[in-house]
Amino acid sequence: MTVNSGSPAWYLRRLSRMGPREVGGRVGDAVRRRRWRSEPPDCPSVTGARFTAVLPAETFAAIPPDAAKRLIAEADRLMYGHAEFFGVVRDDLTDPDWWCDPKTGRRAPWGYAFDVPYRNEDAVGDIKQIWEPSRHQYLTQLAAAYAITGDERYAERVAEHLRSWWTANPPLRGVHWISGIELGIRLLSWVWIRRLLDGWPGAAGLFEGNPVALNQIWHHQRWLAAFPSRGSSANNHVIAEAAGQFAASCAFGWFPSSARWRTGALRSLERHLRSNTFPSGLNRELATEYHGLVLELGLAAVAEADAADVPAPATIRLVLLRMTDALAAVVDNRLRPPRQGDADDGHGLVVDGAGTDRWASLLATGDAVFGRLAWWPTVTGTDVRTPLLAALIRPYANKGTAPAVARPASRPGHFADAGMTILRGPAEIWCRCDGGPHGFLSIAAHAHADALSVEVRHDGVDVLADPGTFCYHGQPEWRQYFRSTLGHNTLQLDDSDQSVSGGPFLWTRQARSRVLVADASDASDGGTARWCAEHDGYQPSVHRRRVELTAASQELRIVDEVRGQHGPRRAVRLAFHLGPAIAADLADNRAVLTWTRDGEDRSAVLDLPGQLSWRSHRGETDPPLGWYSPGFGRKEPATTLVGTGFADGTAPLGEFTTVLRFRGPGDE
Repeated sequence: MTVNSGSPAWYLRRLSRMGPREVGGRVGDAVRRRRWRSEPPDCPSVTGARFTAVLPAETFAAIPPDAAKRLIAEADRLMYGHAEFFGVVRDDLTDPDWWCDPKTGRRAPWGYAFDVPYRNEDAVGDIKQIWEPSRHQYLTQLAAAYAITGDERYAERVAEHLRSWWTANPPLRGVHWISGIELGIRLLSWVWIRRLLDGWPGAAGLFEGNPVALNQIWHHQRWLAAFPSRGSSANNHVIAEAAGQFAASCAFGWFPSSARWRTGALRSLERHLRSNTFPSGLNRELATEYHGLVLELGLAAVAEADAADVPAPATIRLVLLRMTDALAAVVDNRLRPPRQGDADDGHGLVVDGAGTDRWASLLATGDAVFGRLAWWPTVTGTDVRTPLLAALIRPYANKGTAPAVARPASRPGHFADAGMTILRGPAEIWCRCDGGPHGFLSIAAHAHADALSVEVRHDGVDVLADPGTFCYHGQPEWRQYFRSTLGHNTLQLDDSDQSVSGGPFLWTRQARSRVLVADASDASDGGTARWCAEHDGYQPSVHRRRVELTAASQELRIVDEVRGQHGPRRAVRLAFHLGPAIAADLADNRAVLTWTRDGEDRSAVLDLPGQLSWRSHRGETDPPLGWYSPGFGRKEPATTLVGTGFADGTAPLGEFTTVLRFRGPGDE
């Protein structure tokens, strides 16, 4: 049973996942929060401040025209007040109410920040809807539009909104002073806004010549220095905090504490980039969207270091290099990475318009900074952010900025430390197999109960899909569904999840997986790629899965076993979630799948285990089943095929074989 975040039971379970050092740190935080209730101190006096971390004059000439066109179109929509955050379309951004959730109509209460019950949607509204505009990433888009066009309307709107926000959100008052990740990303946005507005006559008066702005910048950094994410919470949040703190202390290094903040933030960033990343380069949260967020934050921090001529540890660039190579290795032929774990559409730096491919942009930046390898996929898309970052970041080299490092000579298919294996076959068949750790740190906050799940695509189209995330707070039944074992392409026993949830970002028992076979040889060469793994989440039974991708037949075979001696029978449910583009005609234990790609009709046959009884589900709500979330806050009906039955009392207790065969143009 899921315990609501913020309840007494949740606090007890959360406390149980902390070590003594973390508990001590959090006690210190509580004392500090109590002490900070009094009127916040004034910002130290600043004289003669100048912003020097500017872009080279020739930077904007390097921006591709189509990328600039997309950005300006986005900026014009913003000027008319139109925006969309997590599936909610807004038209009120000409004069935003910084505290209102447009989804529920609720306004967050005023008061001391740490008293605001931000997890309670009935009291506050949807906190993500309130927080997202206040990351001010839409203002970096407007500032970039000014930098490209010189149209002062964009700059004036940015200035108007910043002054509005600063007035409405004095230090330590209200909902925007609660979460460090919000403060860190907001600081990074302010740095880039100041940089992109540098040619505007009002830029200095908006920032370094403005006591209100200086007070906000100082208090944001004071907050981040006092309340870093700790212990079991030291995931992507702490990297956003450190990156924002470091960026601000480099670019806005006008305060007596700036050097100390800069040193501490750089130390934290280096430490946590290493701890959050496997040696293979994949993010330890095993949530692909957060791999992208951390990589964006790290690249932005290195840009600030180089712009300010601050020496950064070589290990930072090395981790970012490995993350970029890993991203290049796992994407499909359309540059889509796995849909694994939580995803909340979080970005580190936004200067592009709608329609820009996030992952192509990251690979383009990786090429500019690190240099592409021969096996990297080709990036054909364009973006604004790559030329901006590349103008500041010194190119990666083995002498001077980084240690010598051996990069993969060919495209990796198996990441042993992360337990991820990518099987590739003919006709752009792509299959991700999950045999890795349940998640990162003791609470595994962004993990799903998805051990041994598979994700299959054909030419970039989700065929057997990971349904996604949809929501975090406020809708516990949907949060539970999208994280559940039934919500993934894997096997469930006795109607139970493999891992036990103790809250929306807390797991109290975690299934342990191990990969037994990982032959990720490219099956498009005519052979067979194989994978086998097992997990212990259904003790005393073990779930073992084998996957084979055979080139000659364009066939994917999945064999599930329930192994181990116990009572006579265990209830089995085996789920296969189809992508939203897939239509399915189910008859007995065979489903014919059809879809269209680039105007061409395509199809496959899915032969399901005959000893299970199969039903098709689509868009059901009580309980939820048959849904796909294309992005945070959005969901759409999709077909889910569920087989039910029993594993018998023999050894192995049950073996269930599924065969997915893709049809060629002339196949019947």
